[in-house]
Amino acid sequence: MNFREEFKLLLRARYPLIYIPTYEEERVEAAIREEATNQGNRPVYTWDFVDGYQGNPNDVGFGRRNPLQALEFIEKLPASAPAVLILRDYHRFLDDVAIARKLRNLSRLLKSQPKNIVLLSPRIAIPDDLTEVLTVVEFPLPAAAEIKTEVERLLQSTGNSLSGKVLDDLVLSCQGLSMERIRRVLAKAIATHGELRPEDVDLVLEEKRQTIRQTQILDFYPATEQISDIGGLDNLKDWLIRRGGSFTDKARQYGLPHPRGLMLVGIQGTGKSLTAKAIAHHWHLPLLRLDVGRLFGGLVGESESRTRQMIQVAEALAPCILWIDEIDKAFAGLGSKGDAGTASRVFGTFITWLAEKSSPVFVVATANDIQALPPEMLRKGRFDEIFFVGLPTQEERKAIYDVHLSRLRPHNLKSYDIDRLAYETPDFSGAEIEQTLIEAMHIGFSQNRDFANDDILEAASQIIPLARTAVEQIQQLQEWAAAGRARLASKHSPLSDRLRRST
Repeated sequence: MNFREEFKLLLRARYPLIYIPTYEEERVEAAIREEATNQGNRPVYTWDFVDGYQGNPNDVGFGRRNPLQALEFIEKLPASAPAVLILRDYHRFLDDVAIARKLRNLSRLLKSQPKNIVLLSPRIAIPDDLTEVLTVVEFPLPAAAEIKTEVERLLQSTGNSLSGKVLDDLVLSCQGLSMERIRRVLAKAIATHGELRPEDVDLVLEEKRQTIRQTQILDFYPATEQISDIGGLDNLKDWLIRRGGSFTDKARQYGLPHPRGLMLVGIQGTGKSLTAKAIAHHWHLPLLRLDVGRLFGGLVGESESRTRQMIQVAEALAPCILWIDEIDKAFAGLGSKGDAGTASRVFGTFITWLAEKSSPVFVVATANDIQALPPEMLRKGRFDEIFFVGLPTQEERKAIYDVHLSRLRPHNLKSYDIDRLAYETPDFSGAEIEQTLIEAMHIGFSQNRDFANDDILEAASQIIPLARTAVEQIQQLQEWAAAGRARLASKHSPLSDRLRRST
């Protein structure tokens, strides 16, 4: 059910108090007025703290700087007269005992009257004593059709036009922005060169990065890594390549659903985060990184509000990749944090969305300690697949050395004995191999020469890999994966051989 349908139903059902969290006052008020007109031309009254009521000449300024008087105004209206009353920024006054009591009284009174009070706020901030009388309605960011109408209006006003594909690309780039921001950035483009051009997509993307930065929850990541930058992990790479076209209209016509997501479990430094970045680049989709710790705020209801905001922004930007790094740290020890159940509510909202989302948001979650995750997170339906990413085999270490040395010394690659380097660094993860090469470069640079095989081996001898310092943790992870709870990311790992022998 979309916003207009839900709001229409609430008006008809005489829901007295409606709470709409949104930054888009102008757009939501236009939608409310349109629906009020459709409901028998209901008068709409608008109040804010600075100017009081506006619109009707007899009531202009009433309730100025007096939020309680703004509610008392409703009792001045005839009982049988229909009305919709919009109160802007009213969340700031809900903690006042007189305001809360008055709203509860009005909730009972207006059940028998054709009136509705709409509270507009940029965020959800509802005291416990008002949760039963306030009905929250989400107001979504503009959809593609609405954005396209606005872009076409601007094109018409400038007298120029764009081809169908360029117009579609511009509309797609605008998704995830409020209508006010869309108008602002397109006006900037028109002011720059007098018309809209295909390259204005870059301006829109910069505005989008600014919007995402302001949420302080999501980060917009430039994805430059490629699938070929991942050494080894052949099973995982095959799985990803096979789904490369799954977000196209052709896939929908074939009957394929949107891919849901992927859980990558394994030892630190084995390429899980690199894989998330490579997926976005290979599928040509924007990459959003979620720091789950940022979801938790200090104010009551703030964490839940941030979670809903994160979901709303991610869905508005779809199709996209949502990368959640080290999700196990965010939800470890759930229920024992002493936070009045905030973590449990955030977790509940998040996994419900994972299971029920229909938008093309592909979630890539990484975890190092699978035992710390609640079992609900791993239930089928949350993710398309769970992959175990173990330590690289000797062949995979060769591939990792080849990837890094091809990037660092492409002109001198044949001078390195990659077979020997891979053999001499057992139990090294991809991250530890990269650090070994950096240390070898320091050795060579300090002696004013290029680094060689011996420098790499000397650097490797000074590094103690995690596989030797966290033996028990790694063994538990390997036993968990060997029990068949996850697919193996590598085709020729020791675990693969164990599984083949056991079947």
